[in-house]
Amino acid sequence: MYPSSIQKLIESFRTLPGVGEKTAERYALSVSDMNSEQVAQFAQSLIDVKQKLRRCRICGNLSDQEECEICRNPDRSHKQIFVVQSPKDIIAMEKAGEYRGVYHVLNGVISPSKGVMPEDLSIDQLVERAKDAEEVILATSNTMDGETTAMYLDRLLKEQFDGLLVTRIAHGLPAGGLLDYADEMTLAYALSNRHSMK
Repeated sequence: MYPSSIQKLIESFRTLPGVGEKTAERYALSVSDMNSEQVAQFAQSLIDVKQKLRRCRICGNLSDQEECEICRNPDRSHKQIFVVQSPKDIIAMEKAGEYRGVYHVLNGVISPSKGVMPEDLSIDQLVERAKDAEEVILATSNTMDGETTAMYLDRLLKEQFDGLLVTRIAHGLPAGGLLDYADEMTLAYALSNRHSMK
């Protein structure tokens, strides 16, 4: 139906999450309508993401420098660490505009059924950072694995640091809900109504 070059581009777009056949076709045909300079810029932006993007050496957030913008910001409270599963969660919280501390990305949650154990996550780095913190806010998902991870971290951090406040965000999110799908009002509520782990 399509020339092979268009068909390959359609297949490439289909590898993106949430992109079906029709959407992929529209994207590919839109690219074919671009002039050469626009296509070159589009292609370069894809290459730049792979070549220049890295993980912040402190928190694990996405960054184009060794340290992300949040960790470099002296106006953020470095005594308060908001623990999330992925960089997408940081973006969601920043859009809410309610939080002025720093973050820590776990890169997942503990899930024995999927073979993900504590040593597979950036938990050691969190413990190291928690030495200088006053509060660690746990914001893993409202799922079985997310709750297991939160309980594990709560116990671990309280064992290591006697005076550290460990809290859990309130869940105005549906069961199984993820931070990056929540609206700003819900996230603001979840943060302001956080509570101590039992």
